[in-house]
Amino acid sequence: MSLNPVIVAVLENEGAYVNHPDDPGGPTHWGITEKTAREYGYTGDMKEFTRDQAYAILEKNYWYQPGFDKVYAISPALALELCDTGTNMGPSVGVKWLQRWLNAYNQQGRYYPDVNVDGKIGPMTLDALSAFLKERGQEGDAVLVTSLNCSQGQRYLDLAESKASNESFIYGWMKGRVRLSNT
Repeated sequence: MSLNPVIVAVLENEGAYVNHPDDPGGPTHWGITEKTAREYGYTGDMKEFTRDQAYAILEKNYWYQPGFDKVYAISPALALELCDTGTNMGPSVGVKWLQRWLNAYNQQGRYYPDVNVDGKIGPMTLDALSAFLKERGQEGDAVLVTSLNCSQGQRYLDLAESKASNESFIYGWMKGRVRLSNT
């Protein structure tokens, strides 16, 4: 079986077991919260939750279900960014940012029709992404990834400023951005 390199990168970024007292999500292993693991039938101690079990959940929920496999066919780097953002914030969050950025970079409809900001990867979003990259090339790909990172960084800063206990996580969240950008 060939492993999905994007899911492998997310697993490496998420790392092993964590149960931080300031994390309302509780015990997490390989980026999977205990609640999510239980929803998939896992009944054991989260310390024993395996990488393979996490891989299966990540691939289903954070790759195929939101349509990031379709984005990968157009832009592997963007698919990695969306998948990673999805594991941290939910898949629709990164997709909405992508849609907003595509609309902002659209030169008032010059390259493609504006897309609905609905958090779903559909034909309009894929067509807009393809048209954007046709116009902007590899540089445009890097700009979109950076744009999503800007949105994610702003979200992390907002979270840290809104709740003091989130300051326990902000450095790790941002450190994860650096690791991923070097993947």
